[in-house]
Amino acid sequence: MTAASDEFSPPKHDQLEYFIERARVARPIRTAVIHPVEANSLEGAIQAGEEGLIEPILIGPEHRIRDAAAKLNLDLSRYPVINVEHSHQAAEMACEIVRCGEAEALMKGSLSTSEVLHAALHKKFGLRTERRLSHLFVFDIPNYHKPLIITDAAINIAPDLMAKKDIVQNAIDFCHAIGNTTPKIAILSGSAIPSWITMCTPSVMSSCIFRP
Repeated sequence: MTAASDEFSPPKHDQLEYFIERARVARPIRTAVIHPVEANSLEGAIQAGEEGLIEPILIGPEHRIRDAAAKLNLDLSRYPVINVEHSHQAAEMACEIVRCGEAEALMKGSLSTSEVLHAALHKKFGLRTERRLSHLFVFDIPNYHKPLIITDAAINIAPDLMAKKDIVQNAIDFCHAIGNTTPKIAILSGSAIPSWITMCTPSVMSSCIFRP
């Protein structure tokens, strides 16, 4: 999937910086930061807060968060800290405050992705909707003239047709959110079989599903 429209004009280079600047001029998003107990996750959240991109809510063992802040000489006085003992509890608490409307986004800190997904996809206490959850990458490729979005390359291993529909719609919604009202979409397959050959490769199901 590529992102392009007449009203959406990222530069040919430094495209990610373009998105950051667009976010900077918009209002900051109240963000639940899950288990930011080491340098990269905590410093990234605080830097985003200082730049007006997010309003971080730090969730995790408070003593570890403050120890990490002290080592980095970071001032946490502007940001709320919710004390929970373990990383999985931090993920569950983050989902709860998003579900209650006290935050609008999740930010992964120093914990496994599986812990975040387990909390987010919990049938009763998670953030499930009627649509399949999916992941996307945004690439700034030096020799390509516009941003390139690839989805899903992380969560859905073998999606069926309805899951693919959700994945595409999620990507469209994302493009709309960043200002691209008419994204161009291309369906990709892992098969290298030329399009004029009608046979499919059973081990690469996408080559069968999208075969004319």
